[in-house]
Amino acid sequence: MARKFFVGGNWKCNGTTEEVKKIVATLNDAQVPPQEVVEVVVSPPFVFLPLVKSTLRPDFHVAAQNCWVKKGGAFTGEVSAEMLVNLGIPWVILGHSERRQLMGESNEFVGDKTAYALSKGLKVIACVGETLEQREAGSTMDVVAAQTKAIAERISNWADVVIAYEPVWAIGTGKVATPAQAQEVHCELRKWLHANTSPEVAATTRIIYGGSVNGGNCKELAAQPDVDGFLVGGASLKPEFIDIIKSAVVKKGA
Repeated sequence: MARKFFVGGNWKCNGTTEEVKKIVATLNDAQVPPQEVVEVVVSPPFVFLPLVKSTLRPDFHVAAQNCWVKKGGAFTGEVSAEMLVNLGIPWVILGHSERRQLMGESNEFVGDKTAYALSKGLKVIACVGETLEQREAGSTMDVVAAQTKAIAERISNWADVVIAYEPVWAIGTGKVATPAQAQEVHCELRKWLHANTSPEVAATTRIIYGGSVNGGNCKELAAQPDVDGFLVGGASLKPEFIDIIKSAVVKKGA
């Protein structure tokens, strides 16, 4: 079974009510491939989730950018998986490198978060990726495998998980992994899943790429056999996000 192309837009900590309305209007007017070809999910900041969910076209879905590791309670500033479910938000991004680096989230913490979110019925975009120092030291796969292992040890059902490979050195820097570099890691990650989870999980789990994806480089990246889509940062706030969604047709023609 072919893996359906997946395009996520991570808006990060950006936007005002008026800006968000404009982005949604652009998305709603866009001519994009049908749902059978591409799955589109956008991830606004928490405060805009209800606005986006209530105004976004029905064939696009909404993700939160994070959630707490267990049930809510005395955790000031956190948002629980249960709250997201209550709002009807189907997806959540977990383990983004900005949270790993800025908030000190460990592999184990991200694994626990992923397991808890899945247990509450959320679907998870689980992020992995190495720093420039780690890549230059030749430890890319060790790092990515350890991050994935911490998730694999805590879950059994991968049907609601998308893995986002985001080399930290390519996020927001303008540097992009070459299509060959992206394919190499995605291929190795799929081999790791084959060996450590099951052949079926390896064959069906979507592994998407993130790291300075834009309208100019998306088609060449999308053509790689193990690149199943994108998690887009800055470009998801711009009209070129539509071009990135359209790159899904590269796969359809393959």
